[in-house]
Amino acid sequence: MLQVILFLVFLSLTACGPSAPPAAEEESAPPNIVLIVADDLGYGDLGSYGQQNIQTPVLDQLAADGMRFTSFYAGSTVCAPSRASLMTGFHTGHTTIRGNKAVKPMGQYPLDDEVVTVAEILKGRGYRTGLIGKWGLGGPGSSGEPNRQGFDYFFGYLGQRHAHNYYPEFLFRNTERVPLANVSAEPGRADGSGVAREKKEYSHDLIAEEALRFLDGEPGTPFFLALTLTIPHANNEAKDKGMEVPDWGIYADNDWPEPQKGHAAMITRMDSDIGRLLDKIDALGLSRQTIVLFTSDNGPHKEGGNDPDFNNSNGPLRGIKRDLYEGGIRVPLIARWPGRIAGGSTSDFAGAFWDFLPTFSELAGAETPAGLDGISLVPALTGDLSEQPPHEFLYWEFHEGEGSKQAVRMGDWKAVRLGPNQPLELYNLAEDIGEQNNVAAERAEVVAKIDKYLETARSESEFWPLRARDTSPP
Repeated sequence: MLQVILFLVFLSLTACGPSAPPAAEEESAPPNIVLIVADDLGYGDLGSYGQQNIQTPVLDQLAADGMRFTSFYAGSTVCAPSRASLMTGFHTGHTTIRGNKAVKPMGQYPLDDEVVTVAEILKGRGYRTGLIGKWGLGGPGSSGEPNRQGFDYFFGYLGQRHAHNYYPEFLFRNTERVPLANVSAEPGRADGSGVAREKKEYSHDLIAEEALRFLDGEPGTPFFLALTLTIPHANNEAKDKGMEVPDWGIYADNDWPEPQKGHAAMITRMDSDIGRLLDKIDALGLSRQTIVLFTSDNGPHKEGGNDPDFNNSNGPLRGIKRDLYEGGIRVPLIARWPGRIAGGSTSDFAGAFWDFLPTFSELAGAETPAGLDGISLVPALTGDLSEQPPHEFLYWEFHEGEGSKQAVRMGDWKAVRLGPNQPLELYNLAEDIGEQNNVAAERAEVVAKIDKYLETARSESEFWPLRARDTSPP
């Protein structure tokens, strides 16, 4: 009888004993990282950020299940420099890409070979790395191709103008073109942009499906998925029909201009597809091992017939895409990580795209490169603000059109300079989030301090010089 009892005890120990260690391993193992970046989505385009008319139930629930940041910033006010900042951990005073300038028909100024990207760091820690969607940091054959910058797998658009077209003739899988069934009204355009004559395959749908398939690869291996969606960017070549979407969905019967129906339908379609992605993460049993973050690459656009004021896309903020006022650069950031990030929490910590690289490095247990502009947001994400170092200041510069613009956030102070020969505008965001009351004349000491930051915040760049606006008479 004693032998039977001992045998049963042995069975119970072997059956339940090993179950405890995996839980501990799960707690300490590097998490999977899913970063979702919308394109030209405004601070006020989500219900959890005050939107009243556009339906985003999935992302609103994501905010309820995780943390919503209210003072988070994109890397720039347009996509290429914003994405460069995200990938490299540098702000636009130090990135190699500081504007949307094109250098060849399909692609922008590329990332250099020697640049260390977040994908390279995570790959070095054993992560499977994928970028699905829009790249915009180097065209075919350039040093900036995703597969040369740390990504094991790429599917989508290499060039920005190509990404304007939601019904393109082709997309890329790694370095190879993938023909689609769409027929262009302007075949043979070197940059792949234009307007489709026969619209059969909607690129966003293909990108969403590809992201779901990526989750199936190599069970047990940590992964980094950068899902860089094109929604709700306009097809700028399609003019007033530029909000390309297969249907207007729940907005079809609204008494709205067609571009506004299209804009809203794109956002709700995106929201639904993010729901499918989250459902799959849950179904695979990966929720507690996966941190999911959602953000946008800059503020809302006024392109393709879209009016950002119609549905209050920038909320209480001044400015839109291509502005360095808050509406051009302050964006949503939602983060979910069950068991590690408190549900329903909000953070007003002022962070930016250049913080993603050091944050993901810490999560992966990797050494963060020295000399970055970014800092890890892990303490803020996990609610330990006593351990979260603040930024001394945040800096942006933007090169497009008439001249170069600069902006600084220092605590509650926000400064904007519309050109090297222009005076600083100064706003107190704690009292004036809409940047309506320029107090530079009353706060000379703050202006002087920010002026000193501007002297040291950037490195000189032959390709991106600070240019004064031409104010001479025509």
